[in-house]
Amino acid sequence: MASFPCTLSVLLLVLAASIPRPGSAFYLPGLAPVSFCEAGSNIPDCKNEIEIFVNRLDSVESVLPYEYAAFDFCEEKGEKRPSENLGQVLFGERIEPSPYKFKFKENKKCVEVCSKKYSSQAESKQKLEFLKKSMLLNYQHHWIVDNMPVTWCYEVEEKQKFCNPGFPIGCYITEDGHPKDACVINSEFHERDTYYIFNHVDITIYYHVVEDEGKGSRLVAAKLEPRSYKHTHTDKVDCSGPPMEIKNNYNDVNIKYTYSVTFEEEKQIRWASRWDYILESMPHTHIQWFSIMNSLVIVLFLSGMVAMIMLRTLHKDIARYNQMDSAEDAQEEFGWKLVHGDIFRPPRKGMLLSVFLGSGTQILIMTFVTLFFACLGFLSPANRGALMTCAVVLWVLLGTPAGYVASRFYKSFGGEKWKTNVLLTAFLCPGIVFADFFLMNLILWGEGSSAAIPFGTLVAILALWFCISVPLTFIGAYFGFKKNSIEHPVRTNQIPRQIPEQSFYTKPLPGIIMGGILPFGCIFIQLFFILNSIWSHQMYYMFGFLFLVFIILVITCSEATILLCYFHLCAEDYHWQWRSFLTSGFTAVYFFVYAVHYFYSKLQITGTASTILYFGYTMIMVLIFFLFTGTIGFFACFWFVTKIYSVVKVD
Repeated sequence: MASFPCTLSVLLLVLAASIPRPGSAFYLPGLAPVSFCEAGSNIPDCKNEIEIFVNRLDSVESVLPYEYAAFDFCEEKGEKRPSENLGQVLFGERIEPSPYKFKFKENKKCVEVCSKKYSSQAESKQKLEFLKKSMLLNYQHHWIVDNMPVTWCYEVEEKQKFCNPGFPIGCYITEDGHPKDACVINSEFHERDTYYIFNHVDITIYYHVVEDEGKGSRLVAAKLEPRSYKHTHTDKVDCSGPPMEIKNNYNDVNIKYTYSVTFEEEKQIRWASRWDYILESMPHTHIQWFSIMNSLVIVLFLSGMVAMIMLRTLHKDIARYNQMDSAEDAQEEFGWKLVHGDIFRPPRKGMLLSVFLGSGTQILIMTFVTLFFACLGFLSPANRGALMTCAVVLWVLLGTPAGYVASRFYKSFGGEKWKTNVLLTAFLCPGIVFADFFLMNLILWGEGSSAAIPFGTLVAILALWFCISVPLTFIGAYFGFKKNSIEHPVRTNQIPRQIPEQSFYTKPLPGIIMGGILPFGCIFIQLFFILNSIWSHQMYYMFGFLFLVFIILVITCSEATILLCYFHLCAEDYHWQWRSFLTSGFTAVYFFVYAVHYFYSKLQITGTASTILYFGYTMIMVLIFFLFTGTIGFFACFWFVTKIYSVVKVD
């Protein structure tokens, strides 16, 4: 169970790791290489025993992961579980020791681990039914050796090799005789309405001998082949013969779990690149480059449009406005200069807008810093849970800019209820996220899933929120309200100007709907890979691409909002504050529509609980994305409006 000090310790570890020590190698926390050697070796700090750790089991057909112990597999009782950071707990990881242990370079053949018997008794029958249901839903093991996933490599389309960091419990042959999922790998799986459990694994450990003498060897890969054997002999195990089948109408079943292990020296792979063979089998980089090029084309198009407006149209407007000397000329004013006396008029619901801007600023900075650290390699898949831990800790520590931005803009909107403003900034958006998260957690608790956050971790999250984030938000708000109001380049008239009848294209709703299309076009390919990593359990590691797409998204949101803002100002509509926020924020609506499409077209999720969980967590992501993109649009438009009205002469 993660605890509150665990989060702070992660911060200290990351900071300590970022300071290189003279004369020593630089490794990320928890990622230093471990040396292995044969028994009787005199090499110092060298391990002989290799232990496999097991993680929670998950499925692409269910959002509900379960702990290894829930499946009645062979367990190693009495050993202490390795500590988990906050990110691992939030992602539902539950790593624990297993009885699969062996000595370095000692090959073993058909070793029995344990035996499980199931009878017609209620408890035993319930365990067997759960095991069969898990095979039907294609639940997958996730094993870890030396902080590296044990992979199952097999050929897919066009003879490409795919290395899956997991392998199935078993498979099912339907009543029609169709093999489901992993049953296609073995022609012996042919009995109808039958489950075949993978009760044997052939493990191959690849090691690399360190060139410096006296350093031992390092593990560079771990692969396995799942097998199914009935073990027909009662006195001993024999890894041969027919597969282990479980009929639907059988109650008395005896399953023996076995393994074989072999060691092979690998001279080509180095320890530093041992994850490459796993990551290279993930989605190809040429698709990512296509995404980047697609996004860059959109950015260049928008940049050209904005540049044309700024350099040609706007320049001519400003020159023409500044040359008007007589009162008659002033009466013939037209375009965006006409609304100079109303452009900085406080918007309706200014309190809510300022709160959204504060929370959006918090998320914007958090995203930038997290992706920056990820690009440096601190948050790689090898450093389990680090990405989520970093994001949560940064969000907590960025309460000060949230309070400052919210208070500054609320004061510029003429607001006086500063206590309400700071309370809403500290509790509204985080409260909505936490309420949704808590409801999803209740469902996970009810289903007995390992993804359910333990009570202690919920207390730790609340402590981070109330004891660190809220006070920092109050401090930021204090300094924000202490400062003078934001000075605008033009004065606001007492009487609001009447807005003329707008054409269809300059009405608020069409503009808002159109404004979100281009930013979404920049990210939708990258979004596919992110959703795959969350719901299809694929590893996401291309943070360089993601950081580049993040920068492109910021530019696209800014330029699209400025473009539409200019058109609306030319149509004498000065209500730009909420519209600029909603224009780029509407990208989140397209995000939600795409998530719905992804659910029905790409996923195989079944069950009411899994469906509710998918859309519940999606709503959290949509809200965060709405605040993030909306804040970008508002700041871009605020800068644009301030800039153009500061260079035009106003009587």
